[in-house]
Amino acid sequence: MRTEDVLAAIATGLWRWDNASGIVSLDAEAARLLGLPAEPVRLTEAAVRSRFHPVDWNEIDGVVNLAVAEGTLAEARLRIMDEHGRVIRTVRSRSKPLIEGNDYQLVGTLQEVAEQQPGTAARTPITGDWRRSREAFLLDAGRALAEARSTAEVLRVAASLSMPGFSPDGLAVFGVAGERLTVIGHHGHSEGDEGPFTSMSLDTDYPAAEVARTGRAIYLPTPEEYLRRFPMTWPLAQRFGRQSWAFVPLVVAGRTMGAWMAAFKHPVAFTPDERSVLTTVARMLAQALARAGVAESERELSLGLQRTMMPVLGPGIPGIRVAARYVPTGGGLQVGGDWYDMIRLPGGSSRTGQPGTGRIALVIGDVQGHDVRAAGLMGQLRIALRAYASEGHRPDAVLARASRFLYGITDGDDGDGNGGGPRFATCLYLEVDLETGIVDIARAGHPDPAVRMNDGTVLLRPTAGGLPLGIDPDTDYPTTRLTLEPGETLMICTDGLLETGGHDLDSGWERVRELLESHDGDDLERLADALVEAVHGPGSHHTTGPLADRREDDIAVLLLSRRPAGTVREAPRRTLMTIAQAEPERIAEAREQVRQLLHDWSDEDQLDAAVLMVSEMVTNVLVHTDGDALLVAEVACGEKTRRLRVEVSDGSDELPHKRHPGEMASSGRGLVLMEMLADAWGVDPRGEGKAIWFELNEPGSEGGCCR
Repeated sequence: MRTEDVLAAIATGLWRWDNASGIVSLDAEAARLLGLPAEPVRLTEAAVRSRFHPVDWNEIDGVVNLAVAEGTLAEARLRIMDEHGRVIRTVRSRSKPLIEGNDYQLVGTLQEVAEQQPGTAARTPITGDWRRSREAFLLDAGRALAEARSTAEVLRVAASLSMPGFSPDGLAVFGVAGERLTVIGHHGHSEGDEGPFTSMSLDTDYPAAEVARTGRAIYLPTPEEYLRRFPMTWPLAQRFGRQSWAFVPLVVAGRTMGAWMAAFKHPVAFTPDERSVLTTVARMLAQALARAGVAESERELSLGLQRTMMPVLGPGIPGIRVAARYVPTGGGLQVGGDWYDMIRLPGGSSRTGQPGTGRIALVIGDVQGHDVRAAGLMGQLRIALRAYASEGHRPDAVLARASRFLYGITDGDDGDGNGGGPRFATCLYLEVDLETGIVDIARAGHPDPAVRMNDGTVLLRPTAGGLPLGIDPDTDYPTTRLTLEPGETLMICTDGLLETGGHDLDSGWERVRELLESHDGDDLERLADALVEAVHGPGSHHTTGPLADRREDDIAVLLLSRRPAGTVREAPRRTLMTIAQAEPERIAEAREQVRQLLHDWSDEDQLDAAVLMVSEMVTNVLVHTDGDALLVAEVACGEKTRRLRVEVSDGSDELPHKRHPGEMASSGRGLVLMEMLADAWGVDPRGEGKAIWFELNEPGSEGGCCR
């Protein structure tokens, strides 16, 4: 028979406490004794500590430290508490420290023992050991109350407190609401027992009401004393069978905010030492309740602002699926300047011609700052964008008007402390035709959108753009057009999704791109959760960047997918972009677009050749014509191979000619390169202008389907 089975048969559990990692391993019996499901489990030190009585924890901490120092066995009795703070059993722990350098592992057993008889602790004489235990208890209680973040947590901690030598079995916290006394929380009573006390006038002849009125504590060591001083309300207390009561004021900043009751089933004399402990606990409890109240008010304000400012993406829009997430920064009121919106546009550009159903606008943006003023400006800007969009303006006009609006409301703010100085905002505005999938994009200093194609390929779509909103009231915002095919997913986000966790825009984009590629493209809600989890979840702590809360910036992300009418056909991969005469630096973006489009191309040499030819074709347009270059690249499926076709068109009627440049010539090699590297190429006149193109067939891609 195994050792574990023998120990389980005699109700003895095994545990191992790793001091270095703070992880506690419990076998099934040890887990049962701690009030957990009877199965092996690994817990954090904090999770195990919450199962021990605070006073007992202080005692075992000292016993273990002594055993580590002396190399002896550590023995202690521990009271085990449930999640409601009730003692469910007492166990004896015997453990041996295994020292490894500066750290140790505690290996031992847990066995249930009979509980101490009620009232015996009250008769223990006050000694130096008792006072040391009291000081340790107060330190531990103060730490536990300071860590509580909500009223419910404060009440749970208060219920678990057990004063050394005179532990109460009934606790209640009373609050003051106007001229009424209310019960905030209680412990050691049955459900419904608080009924008579839930709304009591402060003039009532009841100890807690008098304490709330006067701010002075009341100690009732015997039932006779209770009856003598409060005969009118004695019947309310008599039915609980208690022997002693302490009612202590809860005071914050000189104001009495309520009262705390500690009731005992055994007689308590309330010596000066005992009153000192009760008074100190009441002060800490009052401070903890005040902090929790402020924190809850801030959270409620934060949630209210978010509910007011963040739109609800309504269901039922035909032909699309939408999902969005907003995660505020970890500090302050948890509000900031990021936002998203979806707007139904007037008119019907689709074949249905039905107003309000043919086109929608998607907006995402980021106002500078992470404070209440940023949230306020965000709300104003969002309303202005909605108004301009609803008037029927095109994307470029919407952003131009929004920029003038933001400039106007912040330009007069000189930063004298009343407003915080001028602020700007980045923004991405997309107008989507639901019937055709055509997306017109205007960008104001914001990260570019990304598209996940049906075969899993993810492309970052470079778009033309202008300055952030609010910097220059006369900025123009050029429009970029792309087509979203059925089944494809469009992602727009704020820079917090990319840069949180120590990333820059490039490394952050690679992190997001890998996640988009691994997604099946169907459940957008699950994808939105996965994107946030990748930044804030445990997995983010294993990526680039410092170990932190990972909430350095607000995050907003919006996903849009066209809902296919039937089975999604294997549409070719396609990318399109314009390179203007004034933007020769975008040639590098064109090369990167081709590399992303061919991310799974089998022949690296062909990939390099394609990038080289694209660079030559676009550069030729910018050097030898006065117009812009339009690049269209497409990967299509042939009968046995995949084929890349790239064409670059411009507005010039002059056709290129193949030349034989000399050794020192600086140009004239573009067509020679294409003839050498491409499987096919040509020049097509197209009315006003021309298009030069080339094709590459991927070797060895049997089956002919786009993966």
